[in-house]
Amino acid sequence: MADNKVNMLADFAPVSTQVWKDKIIADLKGADFDKKLVWRTPEGFNVQPFYRREDLKGLKTTVSAPGQFPYVRGTRTNNEWAIRQNICACKNARKANAKALEVLNKGITSLGFCLDKNKLTYNFIKTLLNGIYAPAVAINFSICACAAPKLANILVRYYGRMGYDTKGLVGSINVDPIKNMLLKGKALTREHVSAKIAETVKAAKSLPGYRVVGVNSVILNNSGAYAAQELAYALAWGAEYMTMMTEAGIPNYRAANAIRFNMGIGGNYFMEIAKFRAARLLWAKIVEAYKDPIFTTALRNAAKMNVSAETSRFNMTVFDAYVNLLRTQTETMSAALAGVDEITVTPFDVTYEEPTEFSERIARNQQLLLKEEAHFDKVVDPAAGSYYLENLTASIAAEAWKQFLDIQERGGMYQLVAEGKVQEHMAANLKARLADVAKRKEVLLGSNQFPNFTEKAGKKIRKPLSGSPLKGEGKCGGNCSLPLVGEKEGVMTLPVARAAEEFEQLRLETEGAKKQPIAFMLTIGNLAMRIARAQFSCNFLACAGYKVIDNNGFATIAEGIKAARKAKADIIVLCSSDDEYADLAPKAWKKLQNAKELFIVAGAPACMEDLQKLGITNFIHVRCNVLETLKALNAQLLKK
Repeated sequence: MADNKVNMLADFAPVSTQVWKDKIIADLKGADFDKKLVWRTPEGFNVQPFYRREDLKGLKTTVSAPGQFPYVRGTRTNNEWAIRQNICACKNARKANAKALEVLNKGITSLGFCLDKNKLTYNFIKTLLNGIYAPAVAINFSICACAAPKLANILVRYYGRMGYDTKGLVGSINVDPIKNMLLKGKALTREHVSAKIAETVKAAKSLPGYRVVGVNSVILNNSGAYAAQELAYALAWGAEYMTMMTEAGIPNYRAANAIRFNMGIGGNYFMEIAKFRAARLLWAKIVEAYKDPIFTTALRNAAKMNVSAETSRFNMTVFDAYVNLLRTQTETMSAALAGVDEITVTPFDVTYEEPTEFSERIARNQQLLLKEEAHFDKVVDPAAGSYYLENLTASIAAEAWKQFLDIQERGGMYQLVAEGKVQEHMAANLKARLADVAKRKEVLLGSNQFPNFTEKAGKKIRKPLSGSPLKGEGKCGGNCSLPLVGEKEGVMTLPVARAAEEFEQLRLETEGAKKQPIAFMLTIGNLAMRIARAQFSCNFLACAGYKVIDNNGFATIAEGIKAARKAKADIIVLCSSDDEYADLAPKAWKKLQNAKELFIVAGAPACMEDLQKLGITNFIHVRCNVLETLKALNAQLLKK
């Protein structure tokens, strides 16, 4: 019988990287390869347009298996992550307990309770945890650091009375004085920070499965930190606490096992996958540096980074809020594929109201869909071997490590926070990032690009708009509606804002005006250019909440102006080609320069300087600062 096996690859000669690159350069027809195709990331490194097997050579990210040191491929041999929902228990333990029992029957496997230190008693915790079988669910607490040791003692006592094996219980207490310094401006000494952490760790000795020390870099993520920045600060934060605990006499392995990283998930899909993979690699490297001859094996096991990931609030919006579901879904996918231990999905409506039962249900189901229908929990580290993702992991690890070493050389995380250096860095970064949003270099669908033209958001807003996830944070130290206490007590606070806030305020200002401005597209001349520029202008002006009226085209300027006035337009936008503007714009300006309507030319034609000499000052084009342009228009239109 003839051998019918066919080796398809044998029929094609190998193609070198240089041959591929030469072909791409030829197709670019003179355009610069690096400028056109190489992406310079905000993280500070370049990403090539394509990668090949040879690009994996020498990468440290490919040498281990899941569950093996240095844990780049995950700390477990499965991808079962916990689905978390946070519940405010600051005011009423009984109501919080009822809600917890309800959500446990709807797919939640990790509970987060925020507590008020002034209400913390044994009976309060007993009521809060009534009916919750602790061995079957992770139970997490957020409370003021000063009350954390008391909470640990109460939990040990309560669990003991319930007959649980405390060695098998899983959860966290999230003591993080540095977070309080960043968010509340608390001027805490290093000795105070160290003492509170050590006291809590020692009080929770009987709960080895509880991560009682928190590194809450999620607050940096919500301040607009890029992936490498968040990771570098998180590593320095964790290293600071490791040093404090070992200096206090806590064994290195126990110190490492006490830390949980509460990290944000940004909107850059592949970058976030790489961030979490790189985080495990670098944290294992840091923990290993605390080695001693006694606890070598225990320390290697303790070097498994425990990550609770939360979807970002920085890119969440008020307008077109259902797009938040798309944002949080891709963010959740990033974290799940990256193998984090726990995920919290932020409800889509959190920017403008207290999350409803519906939005909380959707947030839970977003993770359940990934598990039960997409089977993301069935594959460990699917990114492994991907030429792109392995290189991205190595690149972000290198950049974050460089920044980490710089932080250490300048005194470490505590010192930089106490001096306000971290806050200053994040303020500058936030300013730059918001400037990119204003110019549409960073796109927020529904806010600074492709807005919903007819949406009105004012009536649905039931709380002050804010980018901070902890705005209104109470005495408990968690997310709740109690008044913020201790604000700006001594050190600079972390600047927090959402990317869309300024566009939202602008649109709400328009929405609250006596009359909604009307922008009329005076389309004339070249068909392709007038259509393109009218569409661009409609999207541009609708970002401020203006009513936009597009048109098929007019034969003359006079005809277009007549139609605009019939529509009671406040703005007339001339939409044509660059070549035709030299003739059409002066004709339109002659009829409009003393009129009540604002006149805008769509584009940046070569004759712009000549048009400006005539008195035409309003131009909108892709190089505009969209936000500043719209603010200037609002200042003219809404005062009428």
